Amino acid sequence: MSAVRPLRRGLHLLGSRSIAQRTPAGVNGTLTTVPRQLASPQGLRGALRAPVSGGSIAATLPANNGIRYASSAAAPESLRKTELYDLHVAKGAKMVPFAGFSMPLQYSDLSHVESHMWTREKASLFDVSHMVQHRLSGPGAQDLLMKITPSSLDKLQDNTSTLSCLLEEGAGGIVDDTVITRLSSDTFYFVTNAGRRDEDLAFLTAEIDAFKAANGAEKAINWETLSDRSLVALQGPQAAATLQPLIHASGSDAAAADLSTLYFGNCRALHLTLPSGQPTPEPLLISRTGYTGEDGFEISIPSSVDPATVTELLLSNPAVRLAGLAARDSLRLEAGMCLYGHDISTSQTPPAAALGWIVGKDRRDPASPSSKFNGSSAILPQIASPAKNLSQRRVGFTVEKGSPAREGAIIVDVNDDSKTPVGVITSGLPSPSLGGTNIAMGYIRQGLHKKGTEVGVLVRNKVRKASVVGMPWVESKFYRKA
Repeated sequence: MSAVRPLRRGLHLLGSRSIAQRTPAGVNGTLTTVPRQLASPQGLRGALRAPVSGGSIAATLPANNGIRYASSAAAPESLRKTELYDLHVAKGAKMVPFAGFSMPLQYSDLSHVESHMWTREKASLFDVSHMVQHRLSGPGAQDLLMKITPSSLDKLQDNTSTLSCLLEEGAGGIVDDTVITRLSSDTFYFVTNAGRRDEDLAFLTAEIDAFKAANGAEKAINWETLSDRSLVALQGPQAAATLQPLIHASGSDAAAADLSTLYFGNCRALHLTLPSGQPTPEPLLISRTGYTGEDGFEISIPSSVDPATVTELLLSNPAVRLAGLAARDSLRLEAGMCLYGHDISTSQTPPAAALGWIVGKDRRDPASPSSKFNGSSAILPQIASPAKNLSQRRVGFTVEKGSPAREGAIIVDVNDDSKTPVGVITSGLPSPSLGGTNIAMGYIRQGLHKKGTEVGVLVRNKVRKASVVGMPWVESKFYRKA
């Protein structure tokens, strides 16, 4: 596909979980109770990871919930810090542990809702340096990625991206969601979730080792994690107007510096103009993408460029404010985007997670050689005949006024007097953009997944009325070519 649908990263920070949660388990879906002791973000991910049942930009990348969180201005020694940690503290951030890092939840100048709305109306800057940036290159890079993902990466043009998923062999469970960018014919850049760092590195190591053993030197692969690079996301309707004046344009680079020709799902290596008037010593990889549903950019910053300087340059525009994990989570939910470990896990395949569209159309014919990828024997029948091969689907809900349906809330059939469980909420909150309307996403039994279906959700031991609706709740504003 020519453009990426961003779908990643965040934290379900708001509300409370019930003593026992039900989370979708099994590729085709049975409901499994998760004990309270597993209900922390890391514990929940552990439960969800149970065995499944059923010029060249490449040259610019040198090697080198449910729960309420207590905040702190200081990071415990066991937590890692991004290069922007000191800046966050100086700017009044409430720091919380997330995925092994001390990360900003929100800042003292804006409440969570104010920060959310600021992003929708102006522009916000998020530090996402905790995420894992990778570069994969060599003659075998494309073939490896096409084995471990279902995307048609052979059709991806240089400097374009696509959302994809790393898939388990066999059952096709989602190891992680990722955005993959082709930088050149044999070089790819991709970003994975911080909370899946250990699992992803182990998965990629095993897959690469097996690939090398099967293919030899002819399909050589070089894989690097770009741990020396920072990553920030500038999101909102004023993102482009903020970034454009900072792009350093000179000579033959002038045309490339024009962001009006950089469309959603595309990237460029561009220099910024430093306060001295000089260009940055290396270009930054600027991708037009994000996790909010708004227009925006993710900016990968090389080690030779101070990320605090880049941040201050962006903040010099009064339309830009810093934002943290709280706003990021509510923004992504309104945009209908998944959070790994909550809305997706190894217990779901892409079709069950309403992500069947990431499977390339040319890879759906079992008779085609390109149809062979991890989990294809399970996934392709689910795409061809979902009513027969899927027992649950990820869908959106609106819930009647009152307490919102949070992660772990059980969905019941209102037409059944016994209130039989038919699904589970995986993310939910009052939508700031919709005046507090209760929205949620979750998994529901096949057959009840159609828009307009009325169901019940157990909230504080009471059945609340809910309706299945389409996603997103807030229309995406990605900058696309007319």
